[in-house]
Amino acid sequence: MTPLSAHAICLALGGTDLLSRTWRIQWLVHGLGYRISFREAFGVNAIGDAACALSPLRIAGEPARLGTMLQAGVPATAAFVAITYEVLAAWPVIIVVAAVLGWNYLPEWWAFAGPAMHRALITGWPVALFISVITLGAWAWTRRAAPAATRPFKRPIKRMRVHWRRMPKWPILASLPMTLTTVLSRALILPVLASSLSHPPPFGPMLVGSIALLYSQLILPTPSGAGAVDLGFVAGAAGDLGNDQGKMLLAWRFYTTIIGILLGLVFAVHLFGIGVIRRMFKPGSME
Repeated sequence: MTPLSAHAICLALGGTDLLSRTWRIQWLVHGLGYRISFREAFGVNAIGDAACALSPLRIAGEPARLGTMLQAGVPATAAFVAITYEVLAAWPVIIVVAAVLGWNYLPEWWAFAGPAMHRALITGWPVALFISVITLGAWAWTRRAAPAATRPFKRPIKRMRVHWRRMPKWPILASLPMTLTTVLSRALILPVLASSLSHPPPFGPMLVGSIALLYSQLILPTPSGAGAVDLGFVAGAAGDLGNDQGKMLLAWRFYTTIIGILLGLVFAVHLFGIGVIRRMFKPGSME
């Protein structure tokens, strides 16, 4: 595959991911009896993606999504319930996909990734130590910031129960194939990029590495898993990419992270104004 074709497919995969998640949250909100347009639902996810990518432990993601839903006219309790249903329906799909890929390709992936990452850890232990210190600092900061970030969205439990009972089954069932689509779309970006190389790593094991790199960001406290994910990438988790390793990392980060940040910032400025965005990034703004 030519590099131009690979980048075109990656753009299409990124667009498919965004469309799937937009329909998913839109259907869940509609199931609760409220209206949110496709454009507003797209903005919810775009702003949430940017907030997740720029904040330690993704702490700002859900407050940003809730705030955007409030701006769109969705009550806070309904927005919270819709996001909760989205998470509850998404994780079983993610786990099943990871289990299927792991069952088929994990031994082969570990055969080349394990020794490579071990060698990288031995030679690059100062970098690993630095990342560990940053990680612990991010955890400590997040523990202090989390209560302040979520306080404005707390509502009485009784009101939430009303929305829980109101949700029909069809939006939840419809969200399952949307989640599968978004998981596979994001996971395929790395193998597609690597397919433009003269000697790409095996497709199946690379897909396992792609899943590991993507979803490890959910538990790593640094923004977008910065440092740890990048170290894992160059250490061999993505396979042997030869001299193109740095170029592949930059392209992969662009399609999986940077585009989301840019889209989110554009929507945030349009919906809330540049003044609000500046205040959010001021020291002490979450206290």
